[in-house]
Amino acid sequence: MYDESLSARTKRLLAQYGLRPRKGLAQNFLIDHGVLDVTMEAAQITSEDIVVEVGPGLGTLTRELAARAGRVIAIELDEKLTVLLRESLASFTNLTIINQDVLETDIAELLKSSGLEGKPYKLVANLPYYITQPVLRHFLESKVKPTLILVLMQKEVAQSIIAKPDDMSILAVSIQLYGKPKIIKKVAPGAFYPPPDVTSALLKIDVFPKPAVPVEIDSFFQLVRAGFCAARKQLANSISQGLGISKEETLAILEKGGIAPERRAETMSLEEWGKLWRAREDLNVK
Repeated sequence: MYDESLSARTKRLLAQYGLRPRKGLAQNFLIDHGVLDVTMEAAQITSEDIVVEVGPGLGTLTRELAARAGRVIAIELDEKLTVLLRESLASFTNLTIINQDVLETDIAELLKSSGLEGKPYKLVANLPYYITQPVLRHFLESKVKPTLILVLMQKEVAQSIIAKPDDMSILAVSIQLYGKPKIIKKVAPGAFYPPPDVTSALLKIDVFPKPAVPVEIDSFFQLVRAGFCAARKQLANSISQGLGISKEETLAILEKGGIAPERRAETMSLEEWGKLWRAREDLNVK
């Protein structure tokens, strides 16, 4: 059988359906077999797995997932690509393709309507850069979280997600609360058609059964946002400013949480944020 290269297949499908990559949707299609192989190895897909894919595009990754998984649900925003996918991947009876905005999709309802309520699932995606963070938040804050997330994304964002204290950000805290992130591979622009302007990375997140620290999510992130509200400021100042509370109240929270007031938000570990949140709750400072 003729082994068509991913690059040739990508260009053939686009021409066949009269399509061009849409810059507004950041459509960069994977054309590197090596990256595809690494992705599948990292995902560890078996016939027992349920996989949700976001942004399947031309179906390069979708085809590999459907060949291995028990069920695949692919969510594609582009209506024309949805038509292409349904026609070109029609032979896979375990594949459902949905034309929808993933950020407007209730994941719990999606699984329920697919007869998969209560079943664990994995999220695998080659995400357009502009929706990477919203998509990760959408799934990690869902009532039914994936057990594993594997996404191709902008390298700088992936590096921010895996950051350690001294380089922490709100993004790092928000992801590490829910799972353990790791960069599997850095991916050059040439692995995509058309090539993006930046280097990518394959990021794996092993999602925890419950948050890494026991907190009430909304009030926890209110505190974290306050800590990061003024870049490079000492916590005593940024938390007071961000929460709109007095300096005395802020110092009391920091003291009870065992955090020096001159510390800066980027130096704080997830566990320290948890202690600070508990201290604020115990002191009932609103």
